[in-house]
Amino acid sequence: MNIPFYRVEVGGDEREKIDEVFDGEAPGIIADLEAAFESYIGVSHALATSHGTAALHLAMLAIDLKRGDKVLCSINAFPSIPEVVRHFDAEPIFIDINAESFNIDLDKLEAYLAVNKSKKLKGVIVSHIAGQSVDLDRLYEIARKYDVKIIEDASDALGATYKGQKIGSTGADITCFDFSPHLRRNVCNGGMMVSDDEEIIERARLLRHHAMTVDDESLGYIYDVTDIGSQYTISPLDAATIFIQLEKQDDNIERQQAIAERFNERLEGAPHIKLPAVDQDHSYSLYIIKVDKNRDSFARELAVRGIQTGLHYIPLHLLSYYKAKYSLRVNDFPIALRSYQQVLSIPNYAALSDDEVEEICDAILEVASTRV
Repeated sequence: MNIPFYRVEVGGDEREKIDEVFDGEAPGIIADLEAAFESYIGVSHALATSHGTAALHLAMLAIDLKRGDKVLCSINAFPSIPEVVRHFDAEPIFIDINAESFNIDLDKLEAYLAVNKSKKLKGVIVSHIAGQSVDLDRLYEIARKYDVKIIEDASDALGATYKGQKIGSTGADITCFDFSPHLRRNVCNGGMMVSDDEEIIERARLLRHHAMTVDDESLGYIYDVTDIGSQYTISPLDAATIFIQLEKQDDNIERQQAIAERFNERLEGAPHIKLPAVDQDHSYSLYIIKVDKNRDSFARELAVRGIQTGLHYIPLHLLSYYKAKYSLRVNDFPIALRSYQQVLSIPNYAALSDDEVEEICDAILEVASTRV
C-alpha cells in the first residue's frame, strides 16, 4: 500500500484540449480560461498568471506597494505570502492565529489596527487554510473601519464558499488562486488574480507582460513600455489543462467533503487525535488533524504504512530569514506555535478510492492506539 499525499487524475478531456492547443485550434485558450473563471467564481475580472505566487506578486504591484509600506498577514501561511511583500522592500507584519481554524485571528488583527494607524499600512493578506474561510463579514467590516485593502489568498480555497457564495466574489479587493499549491502539486502550473475593481485589474493586466503596449494601428511589432512589470503570463498548455480541471472542481469538492465525512465517522474518539473544527463552509481541500504528542513520530509511523502526510504550515517566525530579519522569538506567536507542534494533514482528494480512504483510517487508528 502506498497512498501519496496528493494525486491528480488527468483524463481524455485534458489531453483533447491540449491537442487543440498544439494543433492551433485554441488560440484564445488563456482568454477562454479567464472568462470561464469569471463565470465560475462570479467575479467581474479574472487574470491568469504563470503560478499562484505570480498572482500574489502582481496583486502587490496592482495596489502600488512601495518600500517601507506594511502588509499584515497570518503567521501561519506559506512563505510566498511575506515573500512577495519583501520583494518590494516592504514589511510583512505577522498576526497570530485562531487555534481551531488555523486562520488569522480577527480579534488580534483588529487589535493591531486599532493601535497602529499609519499611511504606510497598505493592506491585509488573508489565507483561507484548508478551504475554510475566516468570518468574511467581520473581516470586511474591519477593512472599512480602518481603511485597508483586503487581498485574499485562496490557494487552499478554489471553489470554496462563504455563506454559499464562492470565495473571490464576496467582497475582497483582490483574491489570488494557485492551481498547484504547496504539497499538492498539479501536472501544470498556474494562478489567477480576480477583482471587481476595474482600475486594479487594468493595472495588473498592463504589468503582467512587462508593461508593454502595442499600438492597434501598427504592424503588431511596434511596442512601448510604460512601467516596470514582469512576465507573469500563463502557458497555453497549462491554461488548457486548468480549463478542463475547472469544470470538474465542484465535483472534486463534493468528493473531498464526502471523504471528510468518512474520516469524521471513523476517527471520532480516536485516542490522541483531534479532528478539524468547522465553523464556516469547508471545502476540505486539506484535512488537518491534531496529534496531541510526538506528531513527527506519528507521521513516520504512517509513512511506514504507506500513508504520506503534509504540514500546513511551519509558522513564519520559525523560518531562518524572518526570525533573523525581524528578531522574532519562538514564543512570540504562542497559538501558532502550539498548533504547529500538533497539526498533520492527511490525504484528502477526489482521486482517492473508497478502499484507500478506509486504509488511511485503519492506519491512523492503528498508530493512535499505540501512543502512550
